[in-house]
Parts: sequence; structure tokens; C-alpha cells
Amino acid sequence: MRIADINTVDLEQLHALSIGVGWPHRADDWQFARDLGKGVVALDEVGRVLGSAMWFPHGEDFATIGLVITSPRLQANGAGQWLMEHILAQIPECNLGLNATRAAKRLYRSLDFTAEAVVFQCQGEAFSPAEVEIPASVELRALDMSDLSAVAALDKEAFGADRTVLLSRVLLASSGLGLIRNGKIEAYSFCRRFGRGYVIGPMSAASDADAIAISRPHIAEHTGKFLRLDTREKSGAFSDFLSDCGLLVFDTVTTMSRGRPWPEARERRPAGTPKIYALAGHALG
Repeated sequence: MRIADINTVDLEQLHALSIGVGWPHRADDWQFARDLGKGVVALDEVGRVLGSAMWFPHGEDFATIGLVITSPRLQANGAGQWLMEHILAQIPECNLGLNATRAAKRLYRSLDFTAEAVVFQCQGEAFSPAEVEIPASVELRALDMSDLSAVAALDKEAFGADRTVLLSRVLLASSGLGLIRNGKIEAYSFCRRFGRGYVIGPMSAASDADAIAISRPHIAEHTGKFLRLDTREKSGAFSDFLSDCGLLVFDTVTTMSRGRPWPEARERRPAGTPKIYALAGHALG
């Protein structure tokens, strides 16, 4: 096996790799990831892609790791650790976060990652959501590139790192909504094509009520279609709302960190403080 830059291989090879392990990523989803991050692939002697790993910088000292995949026949031979060690050598001073499948948690623990929180992968054919009363003082409107700085500032407060680069790419690829109160964006949500259908995320709000209000239009627009939302909200009004809309928990992953704790995943935030209600994706946080 040899290591190569992920940008040197054909998208269809990456698509075949993810299909081989049952992941839903389309070729377009791989390109979205390559536009945002850096990565490597493991190639065999005839150039077949048998493994991948990527990292995504957010600000100056934090990055998320994702799309760490090895073909089934290599999973027992240390290929995942080999790929991870290569990535860690590229970003030795960076604080890191990732979302680990159950099968991968042991590997990441061996590399000094610490468990922080559980992510619930909620998905299904969306039901028409119940009406939600929006106060007269609140406005919901579409977001565009002129809103980038305001959305990035809100996201940084909620996420704990600067994701301006990610959000600028998401704005171009998604339908975005902002919840405006007193002339200020206090919640945002995005919805884009992904996998079997569509994914809602990233999304930030300061309360379950705002999270419901800012996600409901996306669910209504995609009623009858396959929809996914990844959240750390285990219970409460927002969790109940997702269930009522047909987005049931399909699987879970574990948020883990190396270096400083990942504030967005660990901290118990005071009421009224923005937090991430929907991840941008397992790889992107």
C-alpha cells in the first residue's frame, strides 16, 4: 500500500469506497468534502483506493477529522491506524475533534481521543410538520452571502471555532434560513442535497423553540422525501419535534476530542446561549 493525496484520485473511486462500507456519500458529497478539507488515500499496487482519511481546518488551531474509511478486507490489518497516524503527523499542533462510529472508537481511544458526547443520526421520510406560531417580533428569511459575517459570528459562539470557510461553501450549496429578532440573526439553518436525499445542517439556535422554528420550513419543503439531521439533543421539545416529523434515531456516533476539550460538545450552556442543534456533517462537526 502507498499513500496519495485525495485530490489525485477519481471521485468514482471514492464513491465506491464509501458504498463498500455502507456509507451514503455520493460522488458530489465527496467533492464537497474535497473542496473544504485535505486528505489522503491508501492505494494498492494497481492504484485501487482501499482507504481514505480527511481533515478540515476551522480557524487557526482546531480541525475536525472525518471520512476515515478502510475497505473491509483491510480493517483487521491496521490500515485505519496507519491512515490516522499520517494525518496526525500533518497537523501535530492542532486541537482535534471527530465523530466516531462504534467500530472506530477503540482506534481513536488508542490515539488519545476522549469521548465528549453522543450524536443522534435522525432520518426518514419526512412527515408534514405541525404549524408553529412565530411571534410578530420574529422574522424568518432566506440567507445569502451578505449574511456570511453575521452567521459566522453566531456559529463561532455556538461551535467554539471559526468556520467561516465552511459556511461560505455551505451558503453556495444550500438553502439557508435566518431567524431575525430585533434586527439580528439569532438562529440559522441550512439544507442541502446529501446521500439518499437531503440533510439539515449546520444549524444553530439558542432554544428549542427557535430551533423548531428555523428547521420547520426545511422539513415542510421536503415532506415525503428522505431527510436527515444529526443532533446531540437527546430529549426535549426539539427532539420530540423531529420524531413527530418522521426523523427517528437511526444510529449514533460519539463526538471525541484530542487536545483541548471540544466546547460545543461538552459545555452545559446557560439558557439563551446559542448552540449547535444540527451538525454540518459527521466529518465537518
